[in-house]
Amino acid sequence: MRQVRTVALIGLGAIGAVVAPGIGHIVGHKNLRIIAGAERKKRLEQGIQINGKIWKFLIVDPEETMEPADFVIFAVKNTQLDQAMKDASNQIGPDTIVMSLLNGVESEKRLEQQFYPEQVLYAIIRIPSLNTNGVISYPERFKGISFNAKDNKKDDEKVTAVRQLFELAKIPHEVCDDIHYTMWYKFMTNVSENQTAAIMGMPYKAFQVSEHISAIREMAAKEVIAIANAAGVELSEKDLIEQKNYLMTMVPYGKPSTLQDLEANRKTEVDYFAGTIIRLGKQYHIPTPCNELFYHMIHALEEKQEILASI
Repeated sequence: MRQVRTVALIGLGAIGAVVAPGIGHIVGHKNLRIIAGAERKKRLEQGIQINGKIWKFLIVDPEETMEPADFVIFAVKNTQLDQAMKDASNQIGPDTIVMSLLNGVESEKRLEQQFYPEQVLYAIIRIPSLNTNGVISYPERFKGISFNAKDNKKDDEKVTAVRQLFELAKIPHEVCDDIHYTMWYKFMTNVSENQTAAIMGMPYKAFQVSEHISAIREMAAKEVIAIANAAGVELSEKDLIEQKNYLMTMVPYGKPSTLQDLEANRKTEVDYFAGTIIRLGKQYHIPTPCNELFYHMIHALEEKQEILASI
C-alpha cells in the first residue's frame, strides 16, 4: 500500500500554515520540508506564528539535492507558481504525488505540463485564513481540503495515500465525487466574493448585511456559471443560493485573500480571477462585463498607492 512518509511544502503563508503543523506532527520534523531560499529561508527559520503559537519547521533551500518527497503541496499564489515550480524541482520525482491548493481552476494543468501529469491530484481548500504581517490565524473549524484524482476515481492509490495522511494529521478533508464541479464552485466564490470585497474594501460582513453588495457578487458569479456550463461543468442558480446561505455563517471580520493582498500592497490574483473569466468568455463567446470592470478596477487599486506617492 502506498504511504506518504516525506512531504515538501511550497508556501508557508495563510494556506500552507494551515496544513504544516498537522503534517509535521505525523511525518516528523525531518520529513516535512518547507522549501524556501535566501532571505525568506532565514526569516522562516526564526519561526512563524500560527494561531498564537510559534512553530519552527525544517527549511530546505531549493538548490539542495535529496531524495524526492513522497508528496509535494503547492500553497503559493498563482502569481508565484512559476517560481515555485522551479523551487520544487529537486523535490519531485516520477513517483511524487503533487497537489495544488491554489485558487482558480488552472494550476493543476500548469503542474501537469511541468512535472508528471499522472501524479497530480486536483484539489481546493476552503478556509477563512488571515495573514497579518506574517502572523497566521484561522478558525479551528473549517471546511478544509476537497480533492480527488483527475478522473474522480476515489480508489486511486494516490488519493488513498493522501487521505490517510490527512486523517492522521487531523486536517479536515473530503474526497469529493466530482472534483471539477467542486473546483468551479470554489472558483465562482473567488471571482465573486474576493473581487467584490477587494473593490469595496470590506470583510465578509458586507455580504451579510447589504443587498447591494450581494447583488454585485451575484452578477459576477453568474458570469462564472455561464462559462462553467459552456465548459461542461454543471454549476447553477442553486449553487448561488447555497453560497449566499453559507456566507451568512462566515466570520464577519474575515477578509478574502484579494482584499488582504491589496491592504498589504501585494500583487493580487486578479489576472487569474477576472482575467481568466474574460479570456474564457471570449473563447466561449459569453459576455463578461462585470469581470471586465473588476479587472480594471482591481488593477487600478493596485496602482493607487504608487500614484498617490508620486503626487
